[in-house]
Amino acid sequence: MLIQIFSSIFVLFVLWRVIAKFRRRELKPSEFITWLVFWFAVGVAFITPETLTLLANILGIGRGADLVLYFAVVIVFYLIFRIFARLEKMERDITKVVRKNTLDEENK
Repeated sequence: MLIQIFSSIFVLFVLWRVIAKFRRRELKPSEFITWLVFWFAVGVAFITPETLTLLANILGIGRGADLVLYFAVVIVFYLIFRIFARLEKMERDITKVVRKNTLDEENK
């Protein structure tokens, strides 16, 4: 029960931060909705863990904790892919800028 209280307070804090970032226009509306839904789902999962078990059973997974673990692994791998793709794009962009600057300096 104590973990549910602490986790609920944490989820409320994160939701407050998400709303604040959206108001300061640091988040796009799609990002805001995504984070809002995600943290709301986390809050529901902490308050009523039996819903995770029910959802896990519907999906053919034994326990709700296993469902969360599978979901987390998929999300982490997706985020790693996105970071890798963004890093590759940044490296290409930096190379273009350096080449352009070098050529501009040689032509002066």
